Amino acid sequence: MTTVTSSDIASIVATRVEHPERIAELAASRTQPTGLVGQTGRLMLIACDHPARGALRAGDDALAMGDRRQVLDRMVRALARPGVDGVLGTADIIEDLLILGALEGKVVIGSMNRGGLAGTAFEMDDRFTGYDAESIADAGYQGGKMLFRIDPQDRSTVDTMQACADATADLADHGLMSMVEPFISYRDESGRIRNDLSTEAVVRSATVAAGLAPTSAHTWLKLPVIDDMEPVLAATALPVLLLGGEVAADQDAQFAAWSKALAGPSVRGMVVGRSLLFPPGGDVEAAVDATVEMMTA
Repeated sequence: MTTVTSSDIASIVATRVEHPERIAELAASRTQPTGLVGQTGRLMLIACDHPARGALRAGDDALAMGDRRQVLDRMVRALARPGVDGVLGTADIIEDLLILGALEGKVVIGSMNRGGLAGTAFEMDDRFTGYDAESIADAGYQGGKMLFRIDPQDRSTVDTMQACADATADLADHGLMSMVEPFISYRDESGRIRNDLSTEAVVRSATVAAGLAPTSAHTWLKLPVIDDMEPVLAATALPVLLLGGEVAADQDAQFAAWSKALAGPSVRGMVVGRSLLFPPGGDVEAAVDATVEMMTA
């Protein structure tokens, strides 16, 4: 099933060349969502902000997210499924979807710091190179997302922390959601950044992220699903969105873990990207529908 064709891509390019002002017009005129509760009572968002950080891998395909037509096709199909409430993405992705007419009535969360490019020496220096609070508010979107990785051995962490605190405060001033995705991270022997998914590390990252900025009134945490979620969810009284994570070879086991974590009362939804856009077997609709079904159980 294909919904986005090469002709659609040509139309997007033509709009950008001949009528770039149309993008702002589409954002201003689109039907707004009624809130952040979601169709199922919990928020279900499709994520696609990895490409802007140079992270293109999905499963065994190192360049899966490097094909824009394929990515948009899968996103449009996912967004059209019942129970899917919106999208998390960078400006290029969101504006492509606006031109395609895929964001009517949808929650839109703009990705803010994409400067920590994957695999670089400066990866932990997560500069804010995407949306800011003002541009998110001006476009009529519902919030902003930031990645907050804490490396105890990297002094640039404190700069990222300050920037995330400032962005959270700015979003709160506009009455918009601040979605903070925290990790305790480190470099392994090869120099690659790894996230510590031990219970202690995830709890610690959640408590630090929850305390950012002068107010947490509009802050939601985006947290990974680990084996022992009970202490993680007990660490904060903020709303929690579950992070879908990498494409799993065993999708049934991944879904079982999600379903178990969704039982927590503070879990207010899921934000899933590659696991649903590039599922094992390639059936986007089936993967999305199964996830939505979990959220209603």
